[in-house]
Amino acid sequence: MYNITYYHKLIINKEITIAQNERKSIHGQWSSKVLFIFAATGSAVGLGNIWKFPWMAAENGGGAFVIVYLVSVALIALPIMIAEILIGRRGKQNPVNSLRYLSKEASQVKVYEVDHDLNRTKQTKYQHHNQEDYTNWELIGWMGVISGIIILSFYSVIAGWTISYIFKSFSGLFNQVTIDGATSLFKKFTSDAERQLAWHTIFMFMTCYIVSKGVRGGLEKAIKFLIPGLFMILLILTGYVTTLSGFTEGLRYLFLPDLNKITASVVWSAMGMAFFSLSIGMGALMIYGSYLSNKFSIFEVTSIVAFADTFVAVLAGIIIFPIVFTYHLDPTTAGPGLIFQTLPIAFGSMPGGETFGTLFFILLFFAAITSAISLIEPAVTLLIENFRHTRAEASLKIGFVTWLVGIGTIFSFNYWQDVTILGMNFFNLLDALTSKVLLPLGGFSMAIFVGYLVKRRTSVAELKMSQSMYTIWRVLIRYIAPVAVMVIFTNGFM
Repeated sequence: MYNITYYHKLIINKEITIAQNERKSIHGQWSSKVLFIFAATGSAVGLGNIWKFPWMAAENGGGAFVIVYLVSVALIALPIMIAEILIGRRGKQNPVNSLRYLSKEASQVKVYEVDHDLNRTKQTKYQHHNQEDYTNWELIGWMGVISGIIILSFYSVIAGWTISYIFKSFSGLFNQVTIDGATSLFKKFTSDAERQLAWHTIFMFMTCYIVSKGVRGGLEKAIKFLIPGLFMILLILTGYVTTLSGFTEGLRYLFLPDLNKITASVVWSAMGMAFFSLSIGMGALMIYGSYLSNKFSIFEVTSIVAFADTFVAVLAGIIIFPIVFTYHLDPTTAGPGLIFQTLPIAFGSMPGGETFGTLFFILLFFAAITSAISLIEPAVTLLIENFRHTRAEASLKIGFVTWLVGIGTIFSFNYWQDVTILGMNFFNLLDALTSKVLLPLGGFSMAIFVGYLVKRRTSVAELKMSQSMYTIWRVLIRYIAPVAVMVIFTNGFM
């Protein structure tokens, strides 16, 4: 006679089921570890690093902002980034389905039935939770998918600016341009809704075309070319700025922090920037993780990606601020238009400015397109897996919705410039909603989910860390990161 005597929840690190090892994404997987690193780096390295990081640093005390940003990446963003990729690889599906799969897996407990006659036990599996307990966690996936669409809607508009400025620089339009001339040029461009719409449409078309070709046919082919090109242009421009008279002053501004400038606002901005920069909470890293082979170490590849992303952000500052100080410009006044209003003045005054200006805006475009394809991919895979769309159909539908929302950002600079919601125009509202509310909330939820609900044996098996590194990560994901992220969310919500 068999009787259930107890639920057994022992953690066995070596336990990985055969079924889990054999599961693969229906969309395929990266052909090598290097290509995953390229893809995830491309997702993380974007306009956030080269467009947003410099002006955020300028508005928040330069070096004071940078030091808080670096600490935030190491102690908060990186642990959650690891957790997001873990969810993706374990689930092997879109963010919504992956969270559903891991929730079901986390609900399983071991049950032992005891045969008193033979004095032995028989192990069975028992579903401990009801379906409602794990469907609630799917909301994190939905939040990531929606965040990606919202971000891409205004991201595409800014990316359209970069394409336009490639041609402006190449045509010599910046030659000997003055401060007033550069500002006028930028305002004239942003006030022209039709022209912005054209570039926005072109960028969205390119993004959707690449995504429609799939992992091997689209994403890998684009990334193989774009990521090496991005780093090559960065290094060329870095070599150039070392010859400028403002190089030392730019480095001092960026790396010698005035600790008195580290205020609550600076801390919140830097922590939010770390999330935006590393693409955390957008579903992008989760879906890229679903294409990652089980034989690769999540901790290893994620650490490389986080380092590369931070390196690019800092390198962007090293490129931009020496140019700004060489030509006696004020980095604190331009805001989001820093690289579009300030840098053309420098490019128009320096020898070879047409070449270096064109290279810089090509760099921006490369950064934008690699991030854009990762932002739209989670929503595309959701339509494919859950609603039986072809990849082409899904890319077209999600692309159209994103393009449509992006028109609101375009109008923020012209027709709707006097229309505000909560004191912000449409563009600033979307930026604040994502970087200060949705992304931190998504990051907090993933930290709680992986830190407390995902079984320890699952995270040990997936991460393949040393015991000491795993312990450090476990402490960060359970205690440090959630508290810090909740501070960002509370501030953003307020």
